[in-house]
Amino acid sequence: MNWNELFEKIKLQEYAKTLKLFLDEEYKNKIIYPPRKEMFNAFKYCPIDKLKVVIIGQDPYHEPHQAMGLCFAVNHGVALPPSLKNIYKEIENEYHVDMSKQDGDLTYLAKQGVLLLNSILSVEKGKPLSHNIKEYELFFKDILSFINTLNKPIVFLLWGGYAKSLSKYLTNPNFLILKANHPSPLSANRGGWFNNNHFKLCNEYLIKNNLTPIKWYK
Repeated sequence: MNWNELFEKIKLQEYAKTLKLFLDEEYKNKIIYPPRKEMFNAFKYCPIDKLKVVIIGQDPYHEPHQAMGLCFAVNHGVALPPSLKNIYKEIENEYHVDMSKQDGDLTYLAKQGVLLLNSILSVEKGKPLSHNIKEYELFFKDILSFINTLNKPIVFLLWGGYAKSLSKYLTNPNFLILKANHPSPLSANRGGWFNNNHFKLCNEYLIKNNLTPIKWYK
């Protein structure tokens, strides 16, 4: 199965119809991020047959030109958000590389099999969690439930309290679930983010399962 086949099934759900009507109105009457054609970039760039790693965020960035349909990522040329800076610092710590010239577009990770998935795919300008509605919750649970059925090794990187809480849906014995504090400065500077070695641990698991490791830096 590919993502489109899954989405065709989801479209038949009552919540999906309500969600579509909600988004039609929001995109028509307000400034919503990301652009609608980019909402599903996480799935577009990471097909199911390539899926090896899942990183979960909550909702998109809510300022102009930032959100691009991949969690934690921003468009080329946009200043790095604080959480992404800390993600890059941890990659530097683990691999002893210089990430200072790397922009915030994480498409290079998605194309290697990293599903960079926000649980809420849209947001109103300047209003974080403004699209935190029941319909998105049901959609996201359906996505996780489907991934949970896949008979393949997958690493889940669950950062922060919200992402950690989702581990209850991930019961597949093929999965490696790694948890840490959120990379945002408020959380990371309290400990539990830096030196977690998630990127190396992820690759060790992939190699152990005869899969190509992720090149976390360009």
